[in-house]
Amino acid sequence: MNVFLLALLLLLAQLAQAASLPDLGDASQAGLSPADEARLGSEIMQQIRQQPDYYDDPELTDYLESIGYRLVANCDENNQNFHFFAIRDRTLNAFSLPGGYVAVNTGLIEATQNESELAGVLGHEISHVTQHHMARMIEQQHKNLLPSLGMLALSILAARSNPNVAGGALAASQGVMLQNQLNFSRNNEREADRLGIETMSRAGFDPRGMVSFFQRLQHYDRLDENRSQAYLRTHPLTSERIADMQNRVAQMPARAVGNSLEYDLLRVKLRVLALPPSVAIAVQHREINNHLYSSLLAEHYGLALALLRNHQYSAAENEYLTLAQYHQNSPILDILGAEIHQSAGDFDGALVRYQTAWQHYPNYRPLAYRYSEALLNHGQPQAALDIIDAELEQYPHDHALHELQSRCYAAQHKDFLRHYAQAHALHELDQTDQAIEQLQLALKTHDGDFYQMSSAEALLERWQIEKKKAASGHNTH
Repeated sequence: MNVFLLALLLLLAQLAQAASLPDLGDASQAGLSPADEARLGSEIMQQIRQQPDYYDDPELTDYLESIGYRLVANCDENNQNFHFFAIRDRTLNAFSLPGGYVAVNTGLIEATQNESELAGVLGHEISHVTQHHMARMIEQQHKNLLPSLGMLALSILAARSNPNVAGGALAASQGVMLQNQLNFSRNNEREADRLGIETMSRAGFDPRGMVSFFQRLQHYDRLDENRSQAYLRTHPLTSERIADMQNRVAQMPARAVGNSLEYDLLRVKLRVLALPPSVAIAVQHREINNHLYSSLLAEHYGLALALLRNHQYSAAENEYLTLAQYHQNSPILDILGAEIHQSAGDFDGALVRYQTAWQHYPNYRPLAYRYSEALLNHGQPQAALDIIDAELEQYPHDHALHELQSRCYAAQHKDFLRHYAQAHALHELDQTDQAIEQLQLALKTHDGDFYQMSSAEALLERWQIEKKKAASGHNTH
C-alpha cells in the first residue's frame, strides 16, 4: 500500500479513536475551505513524516523545491504555500495533498529521461492542488467514506501492532478498494494536463516532456504493471488523454531544453543509493565504459559516491578529483568532496572543503546544514550557530535549522535556548503538543533572561490557543 494511503488511514484511525473525525466542510459547498485543506494536508503530512519511506534528503528536497517553485511562480493561481518532498520507493508514483503538499517517488525521478519530464509530472500535480481536485474529491465522498475509513484504519493499526493478526492482508486489499474510490476523474486529469502544460511552457521547460513521460508510463503499464500501477490507479491514463496532450503541445513552438547539472547528479545519486555499494560500483563502471549516459560528469560523481559508500576512501578521493576536469561547478559536488574527507576521519580536511564551498555557495541551504553539523561535531558550536542564525533570518520556518540550533545550544549548555529552539522545530512540523512541552521545559530553566522568558510565555499562550482552535475545528459537524 502506498505511503500516502497508509498515512491517511493512520490519521483517520487516530481521529476515530478520539471520536473526533475531521470536519471536512459543508457538503453544499464546492469544496473545503482553504483552512480545512491546510489542516487536513498538515495532519496527513505528520503521518507521512513518520513512515520509513519518507525521504528527508536535503539536496533532493532543495532541488524539488527549486523546480516546483519555478513552476508555481508561473501558475495562474499561486496564492497558497507549496511543499515538495520525496518518497523512497522504486515504483513510479507522485501525488498531491490538500494544502499544497506534492510528493514524488524516487523511482519516478529515476524513470524520467530529462528534466522537462520531471517538470511535467510536478506541473500536473501542482495543477491538481491549485484546482483543489483532491479536496473536492474528499469533500464530495467523505460522508460515505469516513465511517469505513475509520474502521479500516483501526484494522491496519491492529495489524501493525500485532504481526499475528490475520486482518493485515484484508486491510491491504480494502485499502486498494479505497484508493480506487479516490481516483481523479477524467475531467480532473484533463484539466491538470492542460494547466500543467501551460505552466511548463511559461516556466521555460519543454511541454513535450509531459507527453513523452506519460506515453512511457503507459508503456510500463503493459510491461510491468506492478511498477506503474500506483500512479495509474489514482491518475487514470487513456489514449484519449495522451492524444489531447499531443494536440495541445503541437500548437506550441518547439523548444530544446537541456538538463540542469543538479538533475543529472541527483538522478545518478538516487540510482547509486538504491543499490548495494559493490553493485553500484560495477553499474557505474558499466555506464561509463559503455557510454550509457547523458552526463559523463554525473556518472563519475556517481562512481565516487559508490566508492565512498563502499569505504574505499582513497579511490573515492581520486575519482572526486577527476571531476575538476569537466569545469562544471555545483555545491552537490563540493558536499561530496567534504564527505569523503569526513568519512575517512580527516575532519580538518572536511572543514576546509566545507568552508571553501560556503564561500562559493552561501545561499545553498543543504550546504548550511552539512557545514554547521560538521562544525558542531568538531566542537565548534558557536561557528555553527553563526551559520544557522544567518540562515534562519532568511528561512524562519525551516524545522531542520531550528533543530540544529537546539543542538548547538545544548553543546553550549544553554538550556533555555535549547528547549526554545526545539519548540520551534516541533511547531514547524505541526507537532503542537510536543512544541508546547518544550516551551514549558524552557520556562522551568534558570538561564533565560527576562526578555527571553517573556517571549516564551507569550508564545506558549498563542500556541495553546492554536491547539484549542484546532481541536474545536475537528469536533464541529
